[in-house]
Amino acid sequence: MKKILILCTGNSCRSQIAHGYLSNFCIGKAEVYSAGIETHGVNPNAIEIMKEDGIDISSHTSNNVSEYGHINFDYVITVCDNAAERCPVFSSNAIKLHHNFLDPAKAIGTQEEIKESFQQVRDQIREYCMDFFITYIK
Repeated sequence: MKKILILCTGNSCRSQIAHGYLSNFCIGKAEVYSAGIETHGVNPNAIEIMKEDGIDISSHTSNNVSEYGHINFDYVITVCDNAAERCPVFSSNAIKLHHNFLDPAKAIGTQEEIKESFQQVRDQIREYCMDFFITYIK
């Protein structure tokens, strides 16, 4: 079974959303983990926006990448430039992939505008995760 790590700055939004999608897409084919360079807790807006798509990430925790040094990952996916720049070196031969998604937690405006930002990023991450699944796992 493949092992996938999704890495972001705070493991609160983008990596949690990707974790939710890849766990859903890769059932029985991969173990999915997410972590941050730091831990900021799972963003409640990320939980709500994923519920709209039928995926429950409310039980996810915000983990630090240092917790996973012992795991031999097949893929390490960074979902923000900060994580890509600060990503630790893993002893495995993991394939490293990167895509910089905007951070919806930094969105400003009305509640509706913030929600729209989360929806846009969620939809981009869903598409990226589906492409990853088809290309590397399926």
